[in-house]
Formats: sequence, structure tokens, C-alpha cells
Amino acid sequence: MSLWPPFRCRWKLGPRYSRRASPQLPQQDFEALLAACLRNGCLFEDTSFPATLSSIGSGSLLQKLPPRLQWKRPPELHSNPQFYFAKTKRLDLCQGMVGDCWFLAALQALTLHQDILSRVVPLNQSFTEKYAGIFRFWFWHYGKWVPVVIDDRLPVNEAGQLLFVSSTYKNLFWGALLEKAYAKLSGSYEDLQSGQVSEALVDFTGGVTMTINLAEAHGNLWDILTKATYNRTLIGCQTHSGEKILENGLVEGHAYTVTGIRKVTCKHRPEYLVKLRNPWGQVEWKGDWSDSSSKWELLSPKEKILLLRKDNDGEFWMTLQDFKTHFVLLVICKLTPGLLSQEAAQKWTYTMREGRWEKGSTAGGQRQLLQGTFWKNPQFLLSVWRPEEGRRSLRPCSVLVSLLQKPRHRCRKRKPHLAIGFYLYRVNKYYDDQRRLPPEFFQRNTPLSQPDRFLKEKEVSQELCLEPGTYLIVPCTSEANQKSEFILRVFSRKHIFYEIGSNSGVVFSKEIEDQNEGQDELFTKFFEKYPEINAVQLQSILNQMTWSHLGSRQPFFSLEACQGILALLDLNASGTMSIQEFRDLWKQLKLYQKVFHKQDNGSGYLNWEQLRAAMKEAGIVLSDDVCQLMLVRYGCPRLPMGFVSFVHLMLRVENMEDVFQNLTQDGKGIYLQKPEWMMMALYS
Repeated sequence: MSLWPPFRCRWKLGPRYSRRASPQLPQQDFEALLAACLRNGCLFEDTSFPATLSSIGSGSLLQKLPPRLQWKRPPELHSNPQFYFAKTKRLDLCQGMVGDCWFLAALQALTLHQDILSRVVPLNQSFTEKYAGIFRFWFWHYGKWVPVVIDDRLPVNEAGQLLFVSSTYKNLFWGALLEKAYAKLSGSYEDLQSGQVSEALVDFTGGVTMTINLAEAHGNLWDILTKATYNRTLIGCQTHSGEKILENGLVEGHAYTVTGIRKVTCKHRPEYLVKLRNPWGQVEWKGDWSDSSSKWELLSPKEKILLLRKDNDGEFWMTLQDFKTHFVLLVICKLTPGLLSQEAAQKWTYTMREGRWEKGSTAGGQRQLLQGTFWKNPQFLLSVWRPEEGRRSLRPCSVLVSLLQKPRHRCRKRKPHLAIGFYLYRVNKYYDDQRRLPPEFFQRNTPLSQPDRFLKEKEVSQELCLEPGTYLIVPCTSEANQKSEFILRVFSRKHIFYEIGSNSGVVFSKEIEDQNEGQDELFTKFFEKYPEINAVQLQSILNQMTWSHLGSRQPFFSLEACQGILALLDLNASGTMSIQEFRDLWKQLKLYQKVFHKQDNGSGYLNWEQLRAAMKEAGIVLSDDVCQLMLVRYGCPRLPMGFVSFVHLMLRVENMEDVFQNLTQDGKGIYLQKPEWMMMALYS
């Protein structure tokens, strides 16, 4: 049922408030509101975030607005509006008038993970089926996933152009609506002006962010990026402070998304490249390995075709060294705790505790105030051990600690973050867990870990390597008597974690399973023996893997199949594959087995309809004729397609899509010279 054009009556539905929701955020029953609108034949108008200047804000953003600002719904802006469709390639959003590049950089990172994106953005919403002008999004808001309900009225200029986030596809509106929902969560569009990439990454995922100062980065930065891109992480970065566009094409004081990395062979030596995207959707790096750089001529034709896209779309390559020189911060958001840990573990224990700093009682400030109030800060006892070895083991344990401060005002920018940090002490003696440790304890003991500096950020985190035992964590603000609330999270293999003197009773920890960790240990050991693997070794490692989604029908990769896979991924014609290239492959294979299993009816094969559905879920849309042809080309004699053939097909289609996007000038076709045509004909 469609309500466009709408009836003349506009029945306004206000919010219902609940103290259990996030501070001062209206809690609205999406299903009830949608049903009421459909029943009454009207479009939703959100009175808690109205289509007025109050929702835009009251600061400098108002000065940028056009004189005849209007609010319009997507069906008023395009004859065929779409909320979201899988056929679009992931990086299709562009920043508008709001200075929220930090939000856009995080959002672009989110689009690289379809499953995480669908958690934030329910993709089954549309402007046709059950359309009532109401949409819902989900954010991880200080310890819990909360829904944010909005109407779809968007600010536009007199020509009907969106003022804020827009898509390169003019009929696509999920990005603009998500920005509106995030503005509502933050207080207004004005409250999105300036911020840290890490803030939005946490709100999109509930993960833990790690910020690396690139000027102080160790020599293992490439290893960190390699493991981060292989794991379920979202990565952003920021340039040095300033406000201008530099001659090299980079924007000062700006956030970018890290969209990929690649080691290429250049004159018989490796070159380490980082791929980034400017949220503006234009304005790119002009140095080495930029779109117009002569460096690309040093690569093989195949490698160049697959990596280089000459299009001013905001995405570009640069060397790792240039990246370290021209960017100041690298932000990695981890969805599991094992990114930098040397400990291969599939199961982690996670505990979250809420606390507060109260003026005059528990807001004790930092350790420099040792003689006075530091001991009054909230105190948390942590006992850690290795589950497989028991509490008597002396082997170190990996522990990740995250401290998040809650907002002190409904509007994000009204009260800025406090400078926060935490201290860690070893506790060798039993203390009464109902009384905070006295000042004498802190006078006699030196912390094992303490903040290098207190940061005015939403979250600070640290990875620790601790001997089994009991420890004390003391979260605090940089100054005493600063009132705020916080969340303290701990991840480890096994622990007990609680606040001293708290009346909350027993706290139950959650268990997180990381499917990558055990497999990554196998990969690492294999590649320590063979730094570059050939088709025979690729066959060996693939047939050793456990394909959890495929049940008892474990696939067998023949040597011919592995030669075909290697030919597709071997860009520099070396006949081998590095661990980074294999990790990229394994990340794709995990997605392929998931979508294959979802469509497979237990036979271990896909028919034509199942193949089309599986490819669509993986983000690839082919015509019926092409899909049927692929089944003939890659299927068995009776036509249904097995998993190994499905892998080969998916890798080939995805690579060919990348080639087309890199070579096309208009998005409709490509022009090839004879050598390029021969390369692509032999390649496919």
C-alpha cells in the first residue's frame, strides 16, 4: 500500500517518554506509530524532531542555510525514490553543509560490512510497501541498542537539492535519513558539527576504539593494518589540524575512511599502499600513487587495471610512509578484543559496569591529588586468569579495558566531554569488598598502568597483558569534583569484575565468540613456513579449514580450482599469494559460505533461483540471462552449482565489476585498446 500522494490531513504523533531510554531521548513505539499512520491514511510527522529550524540548531550552521529552505519527503524529490538497493557500490555518500566529516567517515567504514550496516539501518524499509513517512534506525547508545524514529522530511534548497548528506545516486536516501536520525540522537544537525571518528564508530557498532598517534607508530603499523582489515574492524583517520585544502589535495582537520590496503611489487621490491576515501566524494591526494601518478606504469597491466580507478570520487591510494607523514591519527574500531593480542582465543568474556563521579563524594580527580581525594573515585576489582590453565597459571592474560563517558546534556555540543582516564593497580592482599581501598593503599603502591594524558574524548581504551591475579581499576576525570556518568567495559579470556562497595550484587559476564582467532593462528603458522604460497599449498590450507556453515557437506577444492582462484587474485603474475592476500580471500570466502548456506536446501548445490538469490544477498545483481549462463558455465553436468564453483564465480564477478568501475568513464560502458582487451579476454 502506498500513501503517496498523501491525504491532506497530517495526523501528528508525538513521542512517549520513558526513563529507561537514553537521557532525555524520546522513546517511540515504531510499530504502533506506523500502524496508526496506515490506519488513518496519513504521513508521520515527528513532533519531537520537527521540520523546523529548531532541529537544525541555533549556531553557525544557520548562517550557511539558503534563504528559502524547505522540508520535503523523498517522493517529492524523485519520481522513483529508493531507500537502499544492493546494486549500488558501497561508497556512494557525499557530505553536505554540516561539518560532520567524522560521522561520514565512520559511515563509509560501516558500508564495508553489510551485516553490521543492516543492524544500524534496517534495509527492508521502503517508499512503497507500507510507506507512511516513518523510518527507524538503531544506535549503540552507552551500553544498549536504542531505536531512533524519524519522519522522512529532509531540508532542501529551492531547487530541491538536499542540503546535508546526499548520495551520488540521486534517488537513494538511506544516508540522508540516517544522518537525520543521528542528528536527533545528538540533539540537532548543529550538534554534528565537528567530532572524532571514534565517537560515531562506537555508536554504529558498540565496539571498542583504539587510536594510534601515527607520529609515534611503531614499525609494525603495516601488520596492524593487515590484521585489522582482515578482522571485523572499521577504520578511520584524521589529518593534521587546519581548515584549508593543501596543494597535495588533502584537507586539513578532516576525517577520512581507510577502505583497503595492498602490497604491490614495484621494480622487484614491495610497495605498501593504503586506500582512503574523502567523505566529500571528491578532492583527492595528488602525490605518488594518486589517480594521475606515473607510478602506476611500474605495475603489471593486470594489477593496474584492477587497482586504479581514474575518477574524482574522493577515493585514492597513497604509500604507507606518506600516510604516516600526512595523517595524525588512525582510529580502529574492534568488534572483538583480539586485534592486537598475541593470544589466539576464540572465546572472550565481556563485562560492562555503569558508574558515576559525584561532586563531593566520588569525583576524586587524578592521582596528582593523591593526598586529598583520588581514593574517593569509584574502585573496581578485576580478577583474571586463563580458563584452560586455572588460576595457578603464571602465563600472562590479554585484557582490554574501555572507559566511556555518558553525555551531560541532551545536545551533544552543549557540554563538551571531560578529560578522562583510568589507573590500574596490582592487589596482592585481600580487602573488604564492601569498602573502598583507603588513601594509604595508593600512597604505598605505584600504578602498573596510568594515562599518558587525559583525553577529552567519548572513549579511552587500553590493551593490557597481565599476570593472572587481582587488580584494581580506578576511572577518573582529570580534575576533582567534575560530575558525570560512565561505562567501564572489560574483555578477557576469563575474569570476575565488580565495583567495590556497590549494591548491584552479582554481575553476569557475557561470552563473545571470535571465529577468526583460531583460524588466524593456523594461517600465521602456515605462512611462517611458506611466506608466499602456490596453488598446491592453497589447496592444502583450504581443505584443512572447517566450513562451519556448510555442515557435514565440507567442500573439496581441487588443484584446478585453486589454480583458477590464484589466477584471479595474483595481480603481479608471481604465481603465489601472500598472507595479506589470503586473509582478503578468506574474508570473502566466509561471506560466500554464509550466503550459499542460506539458499542451499541441504543438497549442497544451488539451482538457478537459489543462485540468483545468493548473489543478490552478496551485493551482486545480474540479469536472468547472465545468471543462467553462469550456471551453465560453472555448474555441474546437471546444472546445479556446488560451493567451490560458486566461490570461483563470485570471485570472478566481483573482480570484473571492479575492472568495469575502474575503466568506465560514464558508468555505462568502457573503451579498451587491443592489449587491454587481450588481457581481459584471457583473464576472464
